[in-house]
Formats: sequence, C-alpha cells, structure tokens
Amino acid sequence: MARMFFLIIAFFTGPGLLESSSQVRLVGGPHRCEGRVEVQRNGEWGTVCDDGWDMNDVAVVCRELDCGAAVWTPSGVIYKPLADEDQKVLLQDVNCTGMEANLIQCEQEEDVYSCSHYEDAGAKCEFPETVQLVGGPGRCKGRVEVKHKGQWGTVCKAGWNLSAAKVVCRQLGCGRAILTQRCCNKSTQGQGPIWLSEVSCSGKEVDLQDCPSGLWGKNNCTHDEDTWVECEDPFQLRLVGGESKCSGRLEVLHKGEWGTVCDDGWGEKEERVVCKQLGCGEPVFVSAKDRRRFGFGNGRIWLDDVHCSGQELSLEQCRHRFWGHHNCNHREDVAVDCLEHNPDLLGA
Repeated sequence: MARMFFLIIAFFTGPGLLESSSQVRLVGGPHRCEGRVEVQRNGEWGTVCDDGWDMNDVAVVCRELDCGAAVWTPSGVIYKPLADEDQKVLLQDVNCTGMEANLIQCEQEEDVYSCSHYEDAGAKCEFPETVQLVGGPGRCKGRVEVKHKGQWGTVCKAGWNLSAAKVVCRQLGCGRAILTQRCCNKSTQGQGPIWLSEVSCSGKEVDLQDCPSGLWGKNNCTHDEDTWVECEDPFQLRLVGGESKCSGRLEVLHKGEWGTVCDDGWGEKEERVVCKQLGCGEPVFVSAKDRRRFGFGNGRIWLDDVHCSGQELSLEQCRHRFWGHHNCNHREDVAVDCLEHNPDLLGA
C-alpha cells in the first residue's frame, strides 16, 4: 500500500500572537498540548488511528505544536466530547523516528482500514513555560513577563484587564485572579524588552498566547507601565474520613487552614470536578445517612453555594461565595465518594 504525504503551509493570523502554523491539533484536553490527535487534509479535520502509535509519534506532534517534551500516549477516547461519528479517521500506522519536524514527514497510511474512533490516538506533551510572575512574594504574585524568542520581557498595562489576569493565573496553576494594576516602583520594574501591549482576553483562554494583542515589541510603553497581577495561592482539596483519597468529607485549603464546603447547591456536576481533580473515577451518590460515616468537620467552613458546569479542571474554577461567607453548620458539610480508579488516567 502506497505511502502518501501532503504539504503543510505555515500561516499567521493578524496583528497578535503567533497562531498555530500546523495542520495537526490536540482536541478535548486541558490545554493545547494535550488531547485527541487530529490532522487536516484537504480542508477536513480527522483523527489518527492508534495502530502502532508510540512515544516517537507523540514527540513529533509535541515538536510541531511548539509544546514541551512528550509525556504520554493516552487513548484519544478519554478526551470529551468524543469524535463525531461522521468525522473520518484520516491516518493509520503512523511510524515516526521521533526526529521529524512535522507529523506528515513520518511514514503513514492514508488508506485507512478497520479502525474506528474507539482507536483514536491521543498525545500529552509538557506545557511550555511562556508566562511568569516576577518580583512578588511567591510565584502567584508579581510583574507579568512573557517569553519570546528565548527572552523574557514585560507586558504593558495598556489594554490589560482582570480577564487577562484570570488567564495568567489559570495558566500558572494558581488560584483566582484577585488584583491587577499598573506596576511598578523602581525596585520591581522590568529591565528588558516590553514585549506586549493591548492584550485583550475574554478570560476563558487557556494560554495568554490565545489572546489578541499588539505586535511583539511594537509599543510606546515604558517600564513604569509594566503590569502587576496577584492570584490566590494554588487551590488544594482533599477527602477526609474515608477509606482512600477518593472518598470522604471534602476539605479545601485557604490561607494555610483546611476547612469544609457547605452542601447548598451541591450536586453531581460539582462532585465530578472534585473526582477529576483528585485523579479518581466517576462520582457515586452519597445519601445524607451515608455521609455521616465520614464525620463532621470542625473549624472553618470555607465555601458555600458552589456552582460548576462539570467541565472545570479544578473546583476553584467554579463559581462560589467569597471565602468564609456562608449560612451553614457542619451538619451540611459536603462528602464525596468517587470510584477508586479513573480510566482516563490509563494509557491506550
């Protein structure tokens, strides 16, 4: 069967950050460097069969997408929503050496046979470090810097708002954005290039590079206008009183103190986010009677009226009252019971 290849053409999209020039993408993952592998051919996106799919193939995908090192070869079926039944499987028997610049440079079959979407390939790469907060007390507070052409530079406050700060906090794995302002005094000002200005985010982007902006290095700003952002500390949670980390009374860490979560408005979507964050399986219903076996908390009740869509990667991304504001007692503490093993964490 003939080996067939097609040409990739790089492209840029307007006056902003560089968009992907690739005709491969990762779909359904937590960020652009993880997900189900899809390739484009003749203007049509389709999946890749996992027959023979290995770390060499993932390494090429990671390189093509300008991500970090290859981490894992997950099954593509763990990324939701699943590929549409009408979407084609475009490639099979991909065989890369691991040194190619693009996936289409690898040996591959375009005449796909006997491969369904249950065999879609996935890829997980390290997420590249392209943004940081500098000069503050810890990694979640400080002057915003972005990396371009191997050099760190600052971001001008012109056009910046709290939505952009939300993207930075999420990208860094910190908590919610709580402050953004013009920086800085002389001791905390940047020294290098001012890379970006007029950054305009919706707040839902995974990566600051997904937000429109002015051209790199083209602005009239000074370091007096460097941007400062403060995020809450990284969000931590645990389940207490159960037989494993996947079962128990829900507690969250805030300001160095563990506290419980009130069950007002709590439901399956919220439980699904907790189980996912802990690396456990699907949630199992816990009746009020069964909940007592985990015991009642004491001390702070940190969260109340938590509302999730179910798609969040962390409970801190869900809406809730201000920390410590509630109308509850510990008899209303949330308890969660998840299946012990998460099939999403298994490889192909």
